[in-house]
Amino acid sequence: MTTNTSLMRLLQLASPTLPVGAYSYSQGLEAAIDAGVVTNAASAEQWIGDVLEFSMSRMEAPLLFRMISNPADIEALNAFFLANRETAELRAETVQMGYSLNRLLPSLDVGPLVFDEPSFPAAFAVAVSAWRIDATQALQAYLWSWLENQVMAAVKAVPLGQTDGQRMLLSLANRIPGVVTGAAILR
Repeated sequence: MTTNTSLMRLLQLASPTLPVGAYSYSQGLEAAIDAGVVTNAASAEQWIGDVLEFSMSRMEAPLLFRMISNPADIEALNAFFLANRETAELRAETVQMGYSLNRLLPSLDVGPLVFDEPSFPAAFAVAVSAWRIDATQALQAYLWSWLENQVMAAVKAVPLGQTDGQRMLLSLANRIPGVVTGAAILR
């Protein structure tokens, strides 16, 4: 696949228009708002940055990297990921999103996963592998998509202004390269 085509496919996977329901989930952010932990742009940025650094970078990002790099191991890696989700809600979220993407894959000329309960990272990895997208670029896009969704949830739920959201994206996106580098090491 040409570089331009790979980029377009990657942007499609990272797009908020991908019909997987990601916009429905805040990964605990709304609970933090309800508890008074997140009350403004600074506390929202801290919360999202902490989840990126202490959760995404240690589990989801390295496993996604492994799923992309080792497609033969994807079923075992998927089972490991699901068994290690921090809460039942986070597990249900990734299964619902994985199911939705897996159902969409044949319409995108990608063979779907054939095991029960594919996680979102597993379905994402299948598309990335089928489209021969670079693993590092795919992980950057995956994390960007996650980050964008979290910031949008904060903008709506705190509430914050659009400019606050853009500032948070600018600041937090600077952490993504480090998370990707760490994920490549941990994989």
